[in-house]
Amino acid sequence: QVQLVESGGGLVQDGDSLRLSCAASGRSLSSYSMGWFRQTPGKEREFVARINWTGSTIAYADSVKGRFTISRDNAKNTGYLQMNNLKPEDTAVYYCAAGGWGTSRYEYPYWGQGTQVTVSS
Repeated sequence: QVQLVESGGGLVQDGDSLRLSCAASGRSLSSYSMGWFRQTPGKEREFVARINWTGSTIAYADSVKGRFTISRDNAKNTGYLQMNNLKPEDTAVYYCAAGGWGTSRYEYPYWGQGTQVTVSS
C-alpha cells in the first residue's frame, strides 16, 4: 500500500498561485498513476487532473484547463499540482489519490487527508 500526504494549501487572493504537493510513503509512487480531486461542503468530490505513472499522459477537468498543471517526480516520490490564476470558485479541500485511472473518485483506492485551498475575491 501507499500512504499519501498533501501539503501546500492556504489562503490566497483571486489571481494568485499555489503549488500543492503529494508525498508518498510505504511504496514507490512510480508504481501508480495518480490524480487530484477537490471537494466543497455538500458537493461530490470532483476530478481535477490525472497523470499516468511515467508522466506521459495527462488530463484535466475543463474548469482548470490552462490554469493548473499536474506533474510528478518519481525520484522524490512526490506529485504536484501547480495552480495559477486561482479563482474564488477554486476554493475547496484538495485531495491527491493514487492507484486509479479515470475521473471518478471510486476508481482510486489510495487517498491523502486533503489540504484546504481558499481563494478570496
